Amino acid sequence: MSFILGLTGGIGSGKSAASQWFESQNIVVVDADVVAREIVEIGQPALQQIHQAFGDWVLLENGALNRRALREHIFKNPLARKTLENITHPAIRTSIIEQLQRAQSPYVILVSPLLFETNQHQLTQHNLLIDASEELQIQRASQRDDQNIEQIQKIIQTQMSRQKKRDFANDIVLNDGHLEHLYEKLQPLHHKYLKLALEKK
Repeated sequence: MSFILGLTGGIGSGKSAASQWFESQNIVVVDADVVAREIVEIGQPALQQIHQAFGDWVLLENGALNRRALREHIFKNPLARKTLENITHPAIRTSIIEQLQRAQSPYVILVSPLLFETNQHQLTQHNLLIDASEELQIQRASQRDDQNIEQIQKIIQTQMSRQKKRDFANDIVLNDGHLEHLYEKLQPLHHKYLKLALEKK
């Protein structure tokens, strides 16, 4: 298996911009958020398990997952969140491992907002944190998503604290400026990871 880099950051930190930059350097990116959506598509075992656990209200008329209703339900109900995680986390992990093993690039990136919270960092050899102040996170996320500031603050509160993430990370990039500024900081790290990947072979 290739050298695996974990890439994480809180909501609005810029981890998606960072992962897109790495993709432009021909590095394969496995996105845990994309995998999380794939495993609950119609016909997937995880969707059937969610339906069994929560009931008919969790499905739309076409049989797809009612994401909004489920999101609102688990926000109010920690026990329901646990039930959902017990179904989805093992399925996500299995799919991530399969995709990492198939990756054909000098190194491969696992990008996940919950890299440390869900122990996905156990799958990686090295971890990069894209960091930003809470003020910037809220500003960016409110401009990008149709969520209000209160919802964004709730999401930040459910995620691991910035300091704890910094403790876990091997490399930290502070994304407090323009995208070009972020890319300039990523360039030397890309060369570092190419070197680490070569050493691992």
